[in-house]
Amino acid sequence: MQEKIRWGILGPGTISQKFATGLKAIPDAEIIAVGSRNLQRANAFADTFRIPHRHGNYADLAHNPEVDVIYVATPHPFHKECAILCLEAGKAVLCEKPLTVNAEQAAEMIACARQNNQFLMEAMWTRFLPVIVKVREWLAEGAIGEPRTLTADKGSRQTLSTETLEGRLFNPELGGGGLLDVGVYTIALAYMIFGTPSKITSLAHIGETNVDEQASILLGYDAGQIANLFCAIRTETLKEARIIGTKGAIHIPEFWQATSATLTRIGKEPVHIEIPFKSNGFENQAMEVINCLREGKLESDVMPLDESLSIMKTMDTIRFQWGLRYPKFRSVFAKPQNETVG
Repeated sequence: MQEKIRWGILGPGTISQKFATGLKAIPDAEIIAVGSRNLQRANAFADTFRIPHRHGNYADLAHNPEVDVIYVATPHPFHKECAILCLEAGKAVLCEKPLTVNAEQAAEMIACARQNNQFLMEAMWTRFLPVIVKVREWLAEGAIGEPRTLTADKGSRQTLSTETLEGRLFNPELGGGGLLDVGVYTIALAYMIFGTPSKITSLAHIGETNVDEQASILLGYDAGQIANLFCAIRTETLKEARIIGTKGAIHIPEFWQATSATLTRIGKEPVHIEIPFKSNGFENQAMEVINCLREGKLESDVMPLDESLSIMKTMDTIRFQWGLRYPKFRSVFAKPQNETVG
């Protein structure tokens, strides 16, 4: 690999601004290109982050020979198409969460990466935060005994206004709703602790905009563990996680962007840790990608592709329990259509 890993940004939206800010804090990383369907947006983003190459379409970015890896940050329905474009052009890909909108699309993306021998990882940034790394160490060393239950919630009160209704969050044609946007954080946390569930039970309120506005999810496991999860885009919640074991518990405030956690054990003083971000937290997942590329890996051991696919299958099952199906998503290169898909 080059002395610096050279990044391209596909989709210069709000999340890309956060990612680029984190990436700028890594000496081994360099953002050299950005691609958008709107050249003015690409230019504005490039001006902000001093990026030399500006592309007015995604294909030119994907085929830029100076780019090593591309961060895909389009709306959910376009992840598969954009990631495959990059993978087939010989680029490693870090794709925003959720990996796609359903398991079928995720399987196609993963198969493409493997067929082309290219690196692919879901950008589940929470998994790589230093506090969450420490939580995994506590669990591995048996600090709370056997983990038995998890409670985790992530919800915010979004207003229904002209601006929000025209955006992605309340638009089923853009994969809107709480499950894909914030519920995936809680489900991924449950996977990190307990693995793949054997039982899935859920209940949701589908709002007037035809997306899931709030939902409760219960995941059950063969050894009896239970994950009690909640996600919402119309209900403000505490946004915390608690892992309870046979000998203690772990409390993680704002778990999806954690900078602190507290370990409590029977008969011992609580252990509280605080680990601030070096930048904004997004730098940690980027470092994982860089390390994997330097080691010649095609996927991350911390966020493996089979786990991302399993998470999508779980979310498919949850949606089907609600009777929620998205409209057929238009191609990022084509006109809208009105069919339905799973």
